[in-house]
Amino acid sequence: MIAALAPFLTGLGAGLGLIVAIGAQNAYVLRQGIRREWILPVVLVCVASDVLLIFAGVGGVGAAVQGAPVLLGVIRWVGAAFLVAYGLFAARRALRPGALVAAEASRGSATLWSAAVTALALTWLNPHVYLDTLVLLGSLANSQGKDGRWLFGVGAAAASALWFPLIGFGARGLTGFFARPASWRVLDGCVAVLMLTLAVLLATGG
Repeated sequence: MIAALAPFLTGLGAGLGLIVAIGAQNAYVLRQGIRREWILPVVLVCVASDVLLIFAGVGGVGAAVQGAPVLLGVIRWVGAAFLVAYGLFAARRALRPGALVAAEASRGSATLWSAAVTALALTWLNPHVYLDTLVLLGSLANSQGKDGRWLFGVGAAAASALWFPLIGFGARGLTGFFARPASWRVLDGCVAVLMLTLAVLLATGG
């Protein structure tokens, strides 16, 4: 029984190893969770995107991605520009106390459309997501053999399906702390530093 589940467990471990990290996508989901703002749609966008990319990698799309360096270059620069803009907006919120509001008061401040588009951009404009899912997870999946690769993909997809709801809905426990504007100042300051750092690393190929 354990042997039959080995590809699934390997995929689950590999998926968690790649996704449980401080990154732009996770930071955004966490912030939305703390604000209690469009959490379910944002979580669904992130999970669905990961699942689509993971199974595309299992299906062999990774080889095509490796052969398209120009496309990855374009995505890298567009993604870096988006991260810079997002980071600057976060810095502006941190530097202007009037823009920092408690979690309950901030509900509805963003539209469903803007929240979903931001989640999509933070996912699909990051070239590392293609290398992680299409290339790396795709290669690991295909090393499991013809029968085991799809079970590996299910395991990797399960990692995303577990992680994003955990940080999105689990962040509600922090709302008491973030009821103070000063706490939002710290969070947005950290988000700004993170986004701008990631933008530099993305632009320089780091």
